[in-house]
Amino acid sequence: MLDRQPRPTRRRDRTLASRTFPTRESHLPDARVAPSGIASRTFGRLDHVRVPTAIDVDTAAIRCHGHVRHTPLLRTEVNGRPCLLKLEHLQRTGSFKLRGALNALASGERPTQVITASGGNHGLGVATAAKSLGLPATVYVPETVPEAKARRIEEAGATLVRHGVSYAECASAAHDAVARTGARYVEAYNDPDVVAGQGTVAREVVREAPEVDAVVVAVGGGGLAAGTALGSDGGTTVAVEPHGCSCLHQALAAGEPVDTDVDSIAASALGATRIGDVPFSVLRSANLTSVLVTDDDILAARDLLWEEFRLAVEPAAAAPLAALVAGRVPGELPCLVLCGANTTWTPSA
Repeated sequence: MLDRQPRPTRRRDRTLASRTFPTRESHLPDARVAPSGIASRTFGRLDHVRVPTAIDVDTAAIRCHGHVRHTPLLRTEVNGRPCLLKLEHLQRTGSFKLRGALNALASGERPTQVITASGGNHGLGVATAAKSLGLPATVYVPETVPEAKARRIEEAGATLVRHGVSYAECASAAHDAVARTGARYVEAYNDPDVVAGQGTVAREVVREAPEVDAVVVAVGGGGLAAGTALGSDGGTTVAVEPHGCSCLHQALAAGEPVDTDVDSIAASALGATRIGDVPFSVLRSANLTSVLVTDDDILAARDLLWEEFRLAVEPAAAAPLAALVAGRVPGELPCLVLCGANTTWTPSA
């Protein structure tokens, strides 16, 4: 039931930054806690990666101010357990992706042109960020992109280029254009400035509700999860993936990013085949719990969000609630991030 009365604010335990959950593997077959000693392991080719920090998240918050919405927090209970819902699906463009794109484009030397490849939330975020900053943007999409998504990207002010039948083909064409023009290419998640921008979601949570001790997010390429680890003041980051899209979970098991298969109802948003090197460089030493949920769990959680709260979200955004309902989220007061609402799904009632 929805609790509309504000809860008394509890002083945050200042020892939280050093608090860790058990480093042994969970008895649950699909949950893994990142080993506390993982930071000292050898990861070879990741050594060259520039790793963002909590200070970068603070800087991103300054850059994004006035361009993004400070999305609301809803205090409630689910199955009798107190929690908060971060309504990031109410963000401009309907997704958190705007934050990372804005921070990336506002960092360093101002580009003269912006290019990316994406037919989803990232493409719309880049188009909107570029327009907010007065920059021309070109978004490459596969020829198979749904017309509704293509139209939204064009309405945001970007030039749309349809190329190839797969994301790999359109991304290759986008990189060729960058080589010709010198434009700034904005990665979806494998970029330190994008990660720092996504971290402003968690930063808003802990500033507004410092008693939150776990922030729960869905994982695709890892940008939001890594940003959350940086922006949550040492609290636990709970990274939730579908069984069929588990690139972070498998990377933690292997000790490095690995190629994975993708097959899930949430694949359109969480379908990265490999965790980004930059996000993994953050997450491998974070206070992190990795959880897997089923597609049925996700669909049931999406239905619950509508039935109980009248919140309509895309499948990826329901993954954190699926983990909570399954009893796999640690902490006394977790915050679930509803990351997006760009869906054609219509509630049945």
